[in-house]
Amino acid sequence: MEVAIVFMFLFAIIFGIFYLFYSTRNKERLALIEKGVDAKIFMQGERKKSTLTGRVIVLNLALLLMGIGLGVFLALIIDTYTTMDAEAIYPAMIFFMAGLGLFAGFNLTKKLDNE
Repeated sequence: MEVAIVFMFLFAIIFGIFYLFYSTRNKERLALIEKGVDAKIFMQGERKKSTLTGRVIVLNLALLLMGIGLGVFLALIIDTYTTMDAEAIYPAMIFFMAGLGLFAGFNLTKKLDNE
């Protein structure tokens, strides 16, 4: 029962954030249109921004998943050839390599933004 309440609150929060974002954006646009500003300002950079966002998400997700896979692989190698505790090695290597993957994604994203 508690889990259902938590998910209902989580859904309500996410819905509220999206509702506020879109209603505020709509009100701003209506105010600009009432002042006589050309509607083309809403379309400027929209396509480039959306394709860049998609590329950034795919890049970061790919590097994160590669980091997790590499972390599992390195943890398996360390577990096989050393006497270290496997319960500590696996999470440590997974999080470490996933963090390295996200850091590499951050650096590559900065390069994409500069293009």
